[in-house]
Order: sequence, then C-alpha cells, then structure tokens
Amino acid sequence: MTHKNPVYLTQEGFDELKKELEILINVKRPENIQAIKEARALGDLSENADYDAAKNEQAQLEGRIKTIEKMLENVEIITEISKDKVGLGSTVAIRYIDDEDDTDEYKIVGSQEADPFSSKISNESPIAKALLSHKVGDIVTVDSPNGTYEIEIIEIK
Repeated sequence: MTHKNPVYLTQEGFDELKKELEILINVKRPENIQAIKEARALGDLSENADYDAAKNEQAQLEGRIKTIEKMLENVEIITEISKDKVGLGSTVAIRYIDDEDDTDEYKIVGSQEADPFSSKISNESPIAKALLSHKVGDIVTVDSPNGTYEIEIIEIK
C-alpha cells in the first residue's frame, strides 16, 4: 500500500478548490466540448487552429480536474489552530533580529495554498520550518538558501 502525502488546506482553501472544481466540470468542460464540436464542423482538422486550440484546452482542463480531485482525496483540513505554538494555520508576527525595525506577518498554510503576495507561506518553506512548534518570545534560526538568520516570534494569532 502506498502512503499518500496529505494535502493541508484551511477551510477557506478547501472551499476555493471545491468551487474551482465545480466551475471546471459544470462550466468550462461543457464550453470546451462545444468549442471542439464547432471546430470539427468547420471541416479539415489537419489545418484547423480552432480545433487544435480546443483540444489543447481540453487536455489542460482535464489535467487540472484530475489534480484537484487527487488533492481533495488526500486533503486534511487545518482545524485546530493553536495560539500557544506555531502550527499549520497560524498567523505569526515576527521580527528580524539583525534589523530591529523589520517585522513581518505570515500565515502558515499547506503548500497548495501558499501565496507569498498574500503573506501565506508554505509549511515547507524555510521560515515556516523554523517557526513550527515554537512559542512567542522564541528566537529561531532560519536556514535559507541565502544563509542563516534569526527571527523572534512576536505574536501568534
């Protein structure tokens, strides 16, 4: 029996994925099937750019549907969010030790939900790995590709 790696998602991330899957199956797939039918009706498929484009889109759609279905099969919803220790789902305020004025706030999520532009970092990222299981006031060392640095946990929300 192969052991599957769980996909960690917040409830919000889980709901977004389910919504995307519904749109892909109920809206995008029928639109694509219609596009293929219309392109086929135009005749010669060997030089039919519309048909090629529709078939390429179909491959991408079906691939994304399969990916989401697999993720949802192995999903673990992050429910218990501790305020005592940093864990999945925690929002953590940190201060960089080498630059007293530089602070950041991150929400630690599963890799599928990570979005650095929204300050959502993967539990597999160097900062998250360093923070996990630590408490407010702890100073931890982050092993990043650019070397190590220290951060202090200011607050866990």
